Amino acid sequence: MNTSLTNAARLFTAGLRALLVLTVVTGIVYPLVVTGIAQALFPGKANGSEIEADGKVVGSSLIGQSYNLPLKDGQETPEPDLKWFQGRPANGLGTNTVNTRYELILSGATNRSADNPELLRWVKDAKAAVVKDNSVPGHPVRPEDVPADAVTSSGSGLDPDISPEYAGLQVRRVAERNGLPVARIRTLVDEHTTPRTLGFIGEPRVNVLELNVALGELVARAAGH
Repeated sequence: MNTSLTNAARLFTAGLRALLVLTVVTGIVYPLVVTGIAQALFPGKANGSEIEADGKVVGSSLIGQSYNLPLKDGQETPEPDLKWFQGRPANGLGTNTVNTRYELILSGATNRSADNPELLRWVKDAKAAVVKDNSVPGHPVRPEDVPADAVTSSGSGLDPDISPEYAGLQVRRVAERNGLPVARIRTLVDEHTTPRTLGFIGEPRVNVLELNVALGELVARAAGH
C-alpha cells in the first residue's frame, strides 16, 4: 500500500514538473522568442502591416476599406465618395453593430452560385453603378470595359487590392473630382501597381488604401498645404 502511494506521488510530481516546464517553454519562452525575431526582422508585418497618414495609423495594407460619404437622414446605404479610388464590393461581408465598415470582426463570401438570381442582380447593379460613376464628359465607360473585380467581392469580402484595369478605369473620374491632371493620376496608379510575385505568382494588383493615401498627399500638395 505504501509502495503504491509512493509511486503515485512520484508520478504526480514528475507530471507536474513536466507541465510546469512545458508551460514555461511553450507558453512564455517560445512566444517571446518568436515575437522578438518578428519584431527584429519584420516589424511592419508583425505589427499588422499598418499604414500611416499625417502621423496617424489609417488602416492595414491587408484589410480593405470603404470610401463612402456620410449617411444622409433616412439613408440606409451610403453613397461612394467619388473623389477616392473605390475598392471591390463587399457583398457577403457580415455586419453587426460593430462590423459595419470592413472591421475585422466578420468576413466571408456571398456563397451564391454563378446562376443565383441575387448574385446576378448584384453584378448587374454594380456594373451599372461603375459605368455611371466613372463616365466623365467625353470619356464614357462602356459596360464591356468593366473588369470582374469591380463588380464581384472576394472570398473574404476584405480584399485590399484591385486590378490595374479597375484602377485605370477610375483615373479620369478621380482626376476630375480632385481637379488634377489625368496624366498625374495615371502615373500615381502606375507607381502603386505591384507586379506578380516573383514574376509569375498571382496577378498585378493595386492596394487601394496605399493609393488613396498617396492621392491625399498629392491633393494636399496641389492645394499648397
